[in-house]
Amino acid sequence: MSGACPINRPALANKGEYVSHPNPAEGSSKTYIPMFVSEATIHPRSVQGKYARLRWLTVWLTQLVFYGMPWLQWGQRQAVLFDLEARRFYLFDLVLYPQDFIYLAVLLIICALSLFLVTAVAGRVWCGYACPQTVYSEIFMWIERKVEGDRQRRIKLDAQRWNAKKLSLKGIKHLLWLSLALWTGLTFVAYFTPMHTLLAEIQGFSLGLWEMFWILFYGFATYGNAGFMREQVCKYMCPYARFQSAMFDKDTLIISYDERRGEPRGSRGKGQDARSKGLGDCVDCTLCVQVCPTGIDIRKGLQYECIGCAACIDVCNGVMKKLDYAPGLIRYSTQQALANGWSNSQIWRRLSRPRVLMYSAVWGLICAAWLVSITMRHDFRVDVVRDRAVLARIVAGASGGMIENVYRAQLMNATDRPLQLQITANGLPGLQLNGEKLVKLEATESEWVVLRLDLPAENAAQLKPGSHPIELKIYNPESGETVLEKSAFYIPR
Repeated sequence: MSGACPINRPALANKGEYVSHPNPAEGSSKTYIPMFVSEATIHPRSVQGKYARLRWLTVWLTQLVFYGMPWLQWGQRQAVLFDLEARRFYLFDLVLYPQDFIYLAVLLIICALSLFLVTAVAGRVWCGYACPQTVYSEIFMWIERKVEGDRQRRIKLDAQRWNAKKLSLKGIKHLLWLSLALWTGLTFVAYFTPMHTLLAEIQGFSLGLWEMFWILFYGFATYGNAGFMREQVCKYMCPYARFQSAMFDKDTLIISYDERRGEPRGSRGKGQDARSKGLGDCVDCTLCVQVCPTGIDIRKGLQYECIGCAACIDVCNGVMKKLDYAPGLIRYSTQQALANGWSNSQIWRRLSRPRVLMYSAVWGLICAAWLVSITMRHDFRVDVVRDRAVLARIVAGASGGMIENVYRAQLMNATDRPLQLQITANGLPGLQLNGEKLVKLEATESEWVVLRLDLPAENAAQLKPGSHPIELKIYNPESGETVLEKSAFYIPR
């Protein structure tokens, strides 16, 4: 039809709508316009090489930490535990309270700046090597290859009709996927409920409703994202792919195809002089497309779907080696380097550009401040609030009585050992603490203490009515640490 835009897609979905286009000369007609395009399943080819080994090393390291940490004990408790019910967060020897949320906030800022810095230098290497979506997709695809075979066997298996063999292979694969996904969900929940407690509850059929919900939810998310959605999460759901261009420049290391060296592409036999035939080094084997987990052709240039996994580099270098060509037809490079023919030393010198130096300086300062703050953090925390019921009251006694103010102090032990804290008050002449002056806190215990401060009426008569600043001193005789909390003492008219 005149004016219609052709859609160049591999496959069209069966959902859309018919739109009428009346034409007085030819009569009315209808065109079917698909509302979305269904994509064929991507079956990445297995690949060997240094980047594949590096990627699997990252998989092993990240998963050893994730799956192993809930089993690591620290004293009488789990080493890493976010106890939401008790409102305590345990990180080895560190005990954090909700009041310490600033440490977590700064840690998240450090992680964000780390991502910006790495992206400015080396593109989407986080996506290609350490992102949980990539890591679990790699694990699930490894299971798929072990059960169903490599790429061609999986394609044939998907194309054939259902039979006993296909049903058994698919069933085994999905059973392994589900087992891994549920164990992943259990491990995730174990960071909030101790692993040994979880296993005991499962064995005794007493698992809590919320624990069961999050195990199933996280397990289902892992099963769906890594088993079925895979590259679609990276292409359509992950926002990082969309805003990464703001952190890229022409000196960012990206996976690049050397077009000047590779074109024009074409097949040739081993030992043939490709230059005499007017051909570049690319033999157009399409292996770089077959190994790509997102199904793109890197020879078309930088695309937002590229996650920087370098699988195409490994497979292309293998082909170059078989043909006795130099490696690096596809390699980590920069747009400036490709355009100007720079050497590796020139590329690395350009990495120290203002943007990278600024990111590095800010990142280093925040990391240093965070570490110093954590190191100098007190073994205990104190929060003092005035009693909201009564501002002040007169207590009968000798010499005209006493003016009394009541406070509530929350004392929090941020260590795994018992503490004894001494409390004193000063700031006004004659001010004295009436009540408990020595408080014992068990390991990681938090306790509210009522403090009554008395001021002789004769001393209060020499002061103006209203609020007067005072200071509460909480002292740890064992370590010598002192925390000073400012408050106010109110004198009535």
